[in-house]
Amino acid sequence: MVSTLNLRPVDGTFSLGDHIYGVLREAILDMKVYDPATDLRLDERALSDALKISRTPVREALVRLEQDGFVEVRARKGVYVLRKSHSEIMEMITVWAALESMAARLATQRASDKEIASLRSMAGRYGSDDAKAHIEEYSEANIAFHQRILELSHCTMLKTIADGLFLHMRAVRRKAMAEKDRSSRSVAEHIGIIEALESRDADRAARETREHTMRLHDHVRDTWTDLDETMKKNAAG
Repeated sequence: MVSTLNLRPVDGTFSLGDHIYGVLREAILDMKVYDPATDLRLDERALSDALKISRTPVREALVRLEQDGFVEVRARKGVYVLRKSHSEIMEMITVWAALESMAARLATQRASDKEIASLRSMAGRYGSDDAKAHIEEYSEANIAFHQRILELSHCTMLKTIADGLFLHMRAVRRKAMAEKDRSSRSVAEHIGIIEALESRDADRAARETREHTMRLHDHVRDTWTDLDETMKKNAAG
């Protein structure tokens, strides 16, 4: 399992507990959580060996990660990175669509021209062909684009709530981006969102953003139908 996680060695200048938590959280965020081939089990001994520390701070970090919804402890089986069920993902994407559409609406009122221009700069790095050719890079750029919209709302609580969904939304978007030419459609839809923001059209910005995310919802609903069965097999394994 350790080979799946990209772990940085411990730097003694940091608070050990916070650092270990941050290292493991960062590594989990980099995992392809919804790829059936990903081993989600976290081995406490292997992690402590990789980080060159005792198992106690690793165990404490795993407790914090469980409290924050990143991992789950299965009796007599160990610790696993948490993977949402199909129905939970549907609800999560719906909530994200609502939050981000409100963020887009607020951005038309609160974001500066320079801030909105930053979205066009981000989107301009990839055309449809570039997105398909560099799918991993574009997937990360896509995630950054959506986080930026939340930032432009200048609503701290809205972004904080959205950040609670970030682990799973990031993993869902990464997996879905490579499916059914979604990258090309994503590039075009981002331009529509930017144009609505630039024109300060609150209704259109909210609609374009919401519909963009709900297309992800419909894709996952229709194509990830075997996710729960895969989860059951992994849990039994």
